[in-house]
Amino acid sequence: MCAPQSQRTVAVFADTKKVKRKTEPTFTPVYVARNQYERRGSDVTMQCGSLESDASVSWKVNGTDIEAQHQLNGPKLILTQVDLDHNGLYSCFQNPHGERRDTIFLHIGIPPQEPKVTCRSNTYPKGFYCSWHLTHPTYIPSSFEVDVQHNQHSLYVQKDPVHKNRCHVQFPEVFSSSLYKVNVTAVNALGKASSTLSFEESSIVKPDPPERVTASPIRLNPRRLEVSWHSPATWPDIDAFPLKYFLRYRPLIHDRWQHVELLDSTSHTITDAYAGKEYIIQIAAKDTEIGTWSDWSVAVHATPWIEDPLPITTTTEVDFPNETKTSPIPSSKAPQKAEPPVGRAARAVTFFSPLLLGMMLLFM
Repeated sequence: MCAPQSQRTVAVFADTKKVKRKTEPTFTPVYVARNQYERRGSDVTMQCGSLESDASVSWKVNGTDIEAQHQLNGPKLILTQVDLDHNGLYSCFQNPHGERRDTIFLHIGIPPQEPKVTCRSNTYPKGFYCSWHLTHPTYIPSSFEVDVQHNQHSLYVQKDPVHKNRCHVQFPEVFSSSLYKVNVTAVNALGKASSTLSFEESSIVKPDPPERVTASPIRLNPRRLEVSWHSPATWPDIDAFPLKYFLRYRPLIHDRWQHVELLDSTSHTITDAYAGKEYIIQIAAKDTEIGTWSDWSVAVHATPWIEDPLPITTTTEVDFPNETKTSPIPSSKAPQKAEPPVGRAARAVTFFSPLLLGMMLLFM
């Protein structure tokens, strides 16, 4: 399908036929932007198409007139010590009518350095994978070429569908003593660099961490925890190639780990836990004969069994026989000392005692 006249992208052309039809549209040449890659810090020269050296041109970058400090030499634009801010779309126009003659997309970057390569087998004895990355950015697109050799034969390399810088290789044989050689070459428009990694089959075996780790208290055992786990799902044949496990645990209040190594078992009872203290627990796995330990599993937390506290009983006020109850006294006043009860006769004697004493003194 053809694009609209104002957007149609074609190579430079000139129509030599003179057609006088008034209905025929007039085409304006549209120039396809070409890519130009240059090294960061270098001096860059851009040529305006195929114009001769005495042509007079003007330049724009990203639609803006070029700044005066850039050097013009006929149809050439010279940029000195370019940096990343020089990236952009450059267009040149021939004077005096301002006809566009060329469009250049300038990319500033650096050549790649040697990539860092690592290989690992987490699916032994099925195969292994290799990963790589550049230790420094190149600022421009880079691709990678991978070659794997074993016994002077090239092995089939399968790209990883998810990870861009990863490939998978099947083991051509098991228990081989011959070295594998993996060569990774990084390539971009400014250069290339290679790294080679050599290894024995047994040295790259490293399982994934154990999965579904659980830890539970044991009733009536305040110093025990029951831990269980599953072998990694990526390990293809646990019966023919069994794994051993390394368990570590510690209370959260301590920094020092305790360790237990277990052979061909997916459970363990911790018997020396501190009562009532929360524990953190992790597991690692390894082939029983070759390779290295996996990374630690996801940490789980558990606390040993704690006896349920006895229920708290509350006492209620009970009326006992022959016990006199008193009214409550407001807390803001201090308790007062009670006076003994006084009868009517006693009060009369107390009232008349001064009168009787006076009469007795009168008759004496």
